[in-house]
Amino acid sequence: MAVSERVREVVEQQVRTAIRNDGLDPLAQPERFRALVEQCAVDAWITHGATSDEGDPAFVAREVMQVFAGYGALQEFFEDPTVEEIWLNEPGRVFIARQGCSSLTNVVLSDREVRDLVERMLRVSGRRLDVSSPFVDAVLPDGSRLHVVIPDITRKHWAVNIRRFVVRPRSVDDLVPSGALTTQAADFLKAAVVSGLNILIAGGTQAGKTTLLNALLGSCAPQERIVSCEEVFEIQLNHLDWVAMQTRDASLEGTGEIALRRLIREALRMRPTRLVVGEVRQGEALDLLIAMNSGMPAMATLHANSAREAVTKLCTLPLLAGQNIPGDFVVPTVAGCVDLVVHISTDHSGVRRIGEIFALSGRIENGVIEMAELFTDAGQGLKRASGWPPHPERFSAAGFDLSQLLGSTDASRKGWAA
Repeated sequence: MAVSERVREVVEQQVRTAIRNDGLDPLAQPERFRALVEQCAVDAWITHGATSDEGDPAFVAREVMQVFAGYGALQEFFEDPTVEEIWLNEPGRVFIARQGCSSLTNVVLSDREVRDLVERMLRVSGRRLDVSSPFVDAVLPDGSRLHVVIPDITRKHWAVNIRRFVVRPRSVDDLVPSGALTTQAADFLKAAVVSGLNILIAGGTQAGKTTLLNALLGSCAPQERIVSCEEVFEIQLNHLDWVAMQTRDASLEGTGEIALRRLIREALRMRPTRLVVGEVRQGEALDLLIAMNSGMPAMATLHANSAREAVTKLCTLPLLAGQNIPGDFVVPTVAGCVDLVVHISTDHSGVRRIGEIFALSGRIENGVIEMAELFTDAGQGLKRASGWPPHPERFSAAGFDLSQLLGSTDASRKGWAA
């Protein structure tokens, strides 16, 4: 065994003893922990008579700190700004994604290392993972989202996903250089946010829905009070008056659960001027529609394959809120509340692009909500279509000229289709 490896083993043992006997918490006391590890590394290096040719005590200290306070063998991926996601199917199969493309790494962990790593990640969040609760969603200190599933839900090994937020655009303009949308579409979306339209962002998993939501919220006026509701904290805003809330799982006794529906209802009591719902999956769609119908601008994300399918899904999800919710109430409510639907997707090369922006007129024809194409991508980039958005008076009141934004002198509504 090399001298540096022996030194590392000695340092790890000394650190474990300090954590056990002195109650040292590497996460809560980072400076004290760092000083201890560095001193132990230097002492062990001298004791074993190691030379500079055999390594560096600072390198040993860094490796030990990654084991106890960092992410171990995964630390290099957290330090790489190009890595968007990390996932483990089993200890010997660790994958990463860069620019939408995945690859298998040469990192090999043991079952014990995976469990220790997850336990360290969950220590800060306060969320638990056991047989009675085999799934967990949590946020890491750097804002990354952690999702873990354990056996016997999985076949044999722990399945770990870490979704990192490499880029947090401050405005929609930041998405233009990447080709996600055009300048004209960006200007229109900014105007729609300022004008107080209700906007639904749709797309698949990892399509960039939350990234786009963050960018749109960057257009909100400083005096607005934003309240966001999510299952797990993902929205990141640089806004003066912003309150973020997340759901809470039930305790071991089965009590204390706070569902997304409860958060939306509580948010309405907090004097928001704009409500944001991180992701609509179930019956909370009903509470979102009720909030939108109160005259307060709202934004939300939804999994869907297209803008039209997003509207169809939003007409279905409220029915999950209870058997007494009639469909003939939901459809006109969706038509009257939702103003814009923006669909974003990932192309074959992993690039995220907005594929279509639709507007809802508020009218229904033969049970189908009328929608108009504002911007569409038929394979040659996002282009202006013939449709017009609802509520032109809101744009005017906010100081925007729709004909100038949409490139036409005829600002009358047209292009509506069921």
